[in-house]
Amino acid sequence: MRRLMKVPVFMLVLFLGIFLSGCNNQTEQPDSSDQNDPAQTMEIAVYYLKSTDQEFYLVREVHQVEKTTEVAQAALNELIKGDPVTPDAYRVLPEDTRILGVNIENGLATIDFSPEVLRANVGSSGEGLGIASIVNTLTEFPTIQEVAFTVDGQVENAMDWWGHVGLYEQPFQRDLSNVFEPAIWVTSPVKDQVITSPVTIRGNARVFEATVSFRLKDAAGNVLAEGFTTAAEGAPGRGDFEGELAFKPEGSGQGQLEVFEVSMKDGSDRNKVIIPVEW
Repeated sequence: MRRLMKVPVFMLVLFLGIFLSGCNNQTEQPDSSDQNDPAQTMEIAVYYLKSTDQEFYLVREVHQVEKTTEVAQAALNELIKGDPVTPDAYRVLPEDTRILGVNIENGLATIDFSPEVLRANVGSSGEGLGIASIVNTLTEFPTIQEVAFTVDGQVENAMDWWGHVGLYEQPFQRDLSNVFEPAIWVTSPVKDQVITSPVTIRGNARVFEATVSFRLKDAAGNVLAEGFTTAAEGAPGRGDFEGELAFKPEGSGQGQLEVFEVSMKDGSDRNKVIIPVEW
């Protein structure tokens, strides 16, 4: 009779562990769907209304939306359904408004709205600003210089628009004179942009004597360079500005560009905008 070979217990445990490990490796492979990139987004600027006890005006906000080639449509949808972040700011267009068409030709954007757009109720003081909120939002895009409206493909039945300010003088052009917030915004450079010297700084400001200041800091807070430029118009008006800032970094790095107004009262920074940058 043949003898059975005795296998030590510790060897059985070892073999069993290797076997189970192999099974786990086969059954717990990562799902390829978990490795998909998140949805891409883009930034758009939109204009909402705001009212105080003394005045009505517009505020400009930059929102993140899903990236699309239909940028004008996306901006209009954000005006209709987006949530303002500025305290006490609010939307003009009724939430059930639909965009039936967007036609852009030779710098003119013609927007065809559904009839629900005519139900907006912002009062006589807010009607002109309500139109400006749409026009300013669309003219943020360089391909659009003027804006006209239709309703269900026609303009005749919408000439009075919201009752006090009609469409008789359309197409409308960009008008930032009633945009009070923020006092300063920067359009270039953008967040996390890799800059070189000299860096060109562009934006729009509503500041005292039209003076816009800026400084570049490294990650440790050291000031690498500073300067100023002049906007096209000073407060209470507002105007575009452009300036250059030369700097000499010792190597590649990162930091922040600060754009601000110097207080005439105490020399402190006012209405500061901070843009993270690299070089």
